[in-house]
Amino acid sequence: MAIAEAAHIGVDGGDRQLVVEYRKLDDLVPYARNARTHSEAQVAEIAGSIREFGFTNPVLIAEDGTLIAGHGRVLAARKLGMETVPTIMLSGLSETQRRALVISDNRIAMNAGWDEDLLALELSDLQEAGFDLGLTGFDDDELQDLLYGSSIEQGGLTEDDAIPEVPATPVTRRGDL
Repeated sequence: MAIAEAAHIGVDGGDRQLVVEYRKLDDLVPYARNARTHSEAQVAEIAGSIREFGFTNPVLIAEDGTLIAGHGRVLAARKLGMETVPTIMLSGLSETQRRALVISDNRIAMNAGWDEDLLALELSDLQEAGFDLGLTGFDDDELQDLLYGSSIEQGGLTEDDAIPEVPATPVTRRGDL
């Protein structure tokens, strides 16, 4: 079993040493009231990321092996046929803190934004280097907008509900089929 020191963190002023420990997937228990959902497509994206970069973000577990954070990563690991995943056991949390962390770990990450100019620059550089941008988690439409601007800005294309202006000189005449 590989164990490596990661960091020190305080809970209520106390010190806790975080340790990454590989655990068998069969020993991990999904939190029954986890409100976060993972579509098959998203699990496939996570699996693609793990295949490309490795398992770079350990899952967080309680002392009894219940997942606190990382349900999607565990699903992806199962999809990839992995037997173990890196975990960090969070001891010393009350039941209430543990339940709140399940929610806040997901929600707080969603509150972040993007510097779209820097993101577009980074994506463009990755594309020039031949990297598969599909592994970044952005869908094709998002990548199109980030890299090239929206279709309206490209000129010649209109939105689905846009009504073109009537030309001064009509192209068709009465009786045209």
